[in-house]
Amino acid sequence: MKVYKTEEIKNIAILGNSGTGKTTLAEAMLLESGLINRRGTVEGKNTVCDYFPVEKEYGYSVFSTVLSYEWKGKMMTFIDCPGSDDFVGNVVTALNVTDMALMLIDASSGVEVGTVNQFRYVDDLQKPMVLLVNRMDHEKADFDNTLNSLKEFYGNKVVPVQYPVGSGTSFVGIVDVLKQKFYKWAPGATAPEVLDIPDGEKAKADAYYEALLEAAAENDVELMEKYFDQGELTEEEMKVGIHKGMINHSLFPLFCASAEKNMAVHRLMNFLSMVAPSPSDMPAPKNVEGVEVKPDANEPTSLFFFKTTVEPHIGEVSYFKVMAGTVKEGDDFTNVNRRSRERLAQLFTVAGQMRTKATELQAGSIGAAVKLKDVRTGNTLNTRGAEHLFDFIKYPEPRYRRAIRPVSESNSEKLNESLTRMREEDPTWLVEISKELKQTIVSGQGEFHLKTLRWRLENNDKIEIEFLEPKIPYRETITKAARADYRHKKQSGGAGQFGEVHMIVEPYTEGMELPEVYRFSGQEFKIQNRDTQEIELDWGGKLVFVNSIVGGAIDARFLPAILKGIMERMEQGPLTGSYARDVRVIVYDGKMHQVDSNEISFMLAGRNAFSMAFRNAGPKILEPIYDVVVSIPGEYMGDVMSDLQGRRAMIMGMESEKRFEKLKAKVPLKEMSTYSTSLSSITGGRGSFTMKFSNYELVPSDIQDRLLKEYEEQEKED
Repeated sequence: MKVYKTEEIKNIAILGNSGTGKTTLAEAMLLESGLINRRGTVEGKNTVCDYFPVEKEYGYSVFSTVLSYEWKGKMMTFIDCPGSDDFVGNVVTALNVTDMALMLIDASSGVEVGTVNQFRYVDDLQKPMVLLVNRMDHEKADFDNTLNSLKEFYGNKVVPVQYPVGSGTSFVGIVDVLKQKFYKWAPGATAPEVLDIPDGEKAKADAYYEALLEAAAENDVELMEKYFDQGELTEEEMKVGIHKGMINHSLFPLFCASAEKNMAVHRLMNFLSMVAPSPSDMPAPKNVEGVEVKPDANEPTSLFFFKTTVEPHIGEVSYFKVMAGTVKEGDDFTNVNRRSRERLAQLFTVAGQMRTKATELQAGSIGAAVKLKDVRTGNTLNTRGAEHLFDFIKYPEPRYRRAIRPVSESNSEKLNESLTRMREEDPTWLVEISKELKQTIVSGQGEFHLKTLRWRLENNDKIEIEFLEPKIPYRETITKAARADYRHKKQSGGAGQFGEVHMIVEPYTEGMELPEVYRFSGQEFKIQNRDTQEIELDWGGKLVFVNSIVGGAIDARFLPAILKGIMERMEQGPLTGSYARDVRVIVYDGKMHQVDSNEISFMLAGRNAFSMAFRNAGPKILEPIYDVVVSIPGEYMGDVMSDLQGRRAMIMGMESEKRFEKLKAKVPLKEMSTYSTSLSSITGGRGSFTMKFSNYELVPSDIQDRLLKEYEEQEKED
């Protein structure tokens, strides 16, 4: 294979809502390129992109697929991404390692929620974008309506380069206003007839041409001056202006096609090879120290591994981008993340399962290696002289969680290994073996996300599993001050045990002063602050431990044991066994025995005194609250808001975003368990949401009573 220079490389993410024809377009491009000689279909389960068993089973993309082919002297590398919002991690990864997006729009549906969601990531990363109105042969295709909806969202940045002649069964061709030609397909023809623009289309074509001409000129001072002077630009000059406008994120060229019938795909491929930016055209990515790393083939080599798949008969396939330098077969690297050595014995460019051997890949290239010793997704590999570490991909928070366990306990270890491997393939999975909840919690982006996980575990790994309702990580705290004392005394021959602890507990908020006097039942307790420890708890909040012992009532050497006893009880709160937080404990008195007192005695005394005081201090249960943002078409607003209010949500505000509404709310995690399914049902799959942890708040009293009863019954059963 030819060695391509950085400026000859084009890396493009293929995006779009589910059903827009991304996989079909990829097949058409591979057929045009000559990489395949027969195109597959999603229905036939034989496409290059959807080759994993779970994708064939469900008929939709689960993984992104890297597709590289040579075209017009360029190395074209596409990453075809799933359209479902449940697999958004693939979109985020692809956009971070490519240099532009090709966004497909269904001609019969226009802008959909998935389109808007994916565009947010495009916009956040300021990636150039080409729009393709696909499925022009669909019976309900409406180019003008689709164009209007695009302009409603993206304004005059959307500039048609083509428009269709006819639609549905009457879709016969396209007018290319840049080329000033009419491409017409006869029924069943694989190649178009290239004609002059018909007289009946001339006025429309001229109007679109003027808009494209002006948009191209706006992005370059010299072009603008020539346009003002002469009112005209050459095709090559317009390409320069379009190219600059795309990089500036101020121009989104619009094309149209029928990928299924391979109409206008060849022309799109030519445009992308000529006008799409190369890695050297785009702002350089930064390493973790904020230093720009330019894609210079002459620099020391640095690779970033962004994707891992496990394929039958091969094992792990690791995908990387050459961030700087040049990688050759047999090169040795240092894995910065894992502090290990790695040799890349073989290099490949890939198109799905097909691999083409490469001897050398320059900066900006996307390639793959197989059976690497110690490389994981997100790792950076450097040669001597390179000192980079990359961590620029930020994934969205999970939105759907389930507890998971094997039907047979003998498969527990095997299940953990499989989950770890799947996390490598999709970093949006979060797997937590929770000591607190005594469950393994799997968190993902939605119900379909977990549905595919289950299918793969049961069919690929032969592990039968069950999903359970995940327990909620409640917290316990107190609402008023209380005191207690406890004496631990044990005598059973020989040395005994003795420890007595007197303490006060009270709710703690950041920066609150320590009172000099506490009053309980008419009695005063004066406090002398001899020492204070503020302990940041692993589960959130604080424990403040105050030593107010005077007169040597308890030896200082026993205080760590008292603190240990308190911490043990905070790890299993007195109400429901949940973690306790935000408590100040003042140990102000006690007793000890010269012979029988020891650490265990004071640990137990401290533990029990804390438990007694906690129960008398107005104990309350806290629940996790999440910030939820729901994006929906406006007509579903009433039903969605009603559903949220039924989930104890507090509506925080609403925003209109063109044809969609954005609803912001604070919702208890307990109530979000089935929300993904509910929202999909209410909106017919047209709604989406994000959720992120906000804070802990007191649960309502009726819910606290129910939780206490449930815990008591559970304790009896145990």
